[in-house]
Amino acid sequence: MDRFEVIKGDITKQNVDAIVNAANHSLLGGGGVDGAIHRAAGPQLLGECKKLNGCRTGEAKITKGYKLPAKWVIHTVGPVWRGGNREEDTLLGACYRNSLELAVRNGGIKTVAFPSISTGAYLFPVDRAAGIAVQEIIRFLEINASIEKVLMVCFDDQTYRVYQEAAINLTRPQS
Repeated sequence: MDRFEVIKGDITKQNVDAIVNAANHSLLGGGGVDGAIHRAAGPQLLGECKKLNGCRTGEAKITKGYKLPAKWVIHTVGPVWRGGNREEDTLLGACYRNSLELAVRNGGIKTVAFPSISTGAYLFPVDRAAGIAVQEIIRFLEINASIEKVLMVCFDDQTYRVYQEAAINLTRPQS
């Protein structure tokens, strides 16, 4: 699939229309990707996020990108891993789906970059998360032509390898 690519890099430096923030419920910044996006965007992002009244797990909200190269930030709250019996897979899938649907509804967003949602402080197993993420993104792109490109931006080598393998496995023609 030429509209989906796994890359290694810094999501705050991606030259796309929208980046996705792996946010917490408050949307007021935190550690990891969330903190990096808030720092790179500047204090105006926090001001706008304060007006959004938080976000529930699996849902998505949008703000301007401010000082980021991306014009928009789509904030989504991934599930905390609790062993896999509390709808974690479903909620993680909803993060990707709802973020992409919000991008389409917003209009003008043609390129989107995602981080690996929930695999840091929320402890979702990376291999399981990668399979869910890649499947949701590819399924969305197959039925929606308005998004031209989706990047999965992996911060480290290990995460990159896992997402690359998931992408290869899901896009390989079945014999």
